[in-house]
Amino acid sequence: MRTAITGIALIWLAATAAAEGDVVGRAIGSFEAGVFCAPPTIGTRPSPETVAGTTHVVDVTPEFLSNSRLVPAEIGFAFGVLARSKSADLWDVTMVVTHPPMGPEGTTEQRFDTFIGADLPSMTYYQFDHESELLPGRWTLEARDGESVVYRASFTVLPPHEVPALAGVCSGPVPLS
Repeated sequence: MRTAITGIALIWLAATAAAEGDVVGRAIGSFEAGVFCAPPTIGTRPSPETVAGTTHVVDVTPEFLSNSRLVPAEIGFAFGVLARSKSADLWDVTMVVTHPPMGPEGTTEQRFDTFIGADLPSMTYYQFDHESELLPGRWTLEARDGESVVYRASFTVLPPHEVPALAGVCSGPVPLS
């Protein structure tokens, strides 16, 4: 029993530490981060500074399964930020994703263009599509406008058995709401 309590305490501390490490800049009016099932893709957009060379295009905003920052390392999971700008749309935003070394080149950073709306929140996220992406450790999503950090959120990817409340949830049809 003591091991279970210690494990739960460590998971809680990891989630708390990640949330405490968030940066939310003055341009952001609303900010929510968490874990969800990857939504259906309607297309892709070229993103040469990513391992895949593309990013997904979706037309739905998925609901968070959890606002925890603990992500099961399983195909079908996604994690990210739903943010809204306080006043004007932010068009020139670069998302910088840092993570443990990936692929034969040991890539630790990927970049792609994104947008943060003022009228409606915008979702920016990373989803697990390939076994090679299932890398336990710290992952950070940082939105930048030039050299300024618009927001930053950190997540901890863990083996699925270490996140039993979410493990297996995204292996079937995607829950949209």
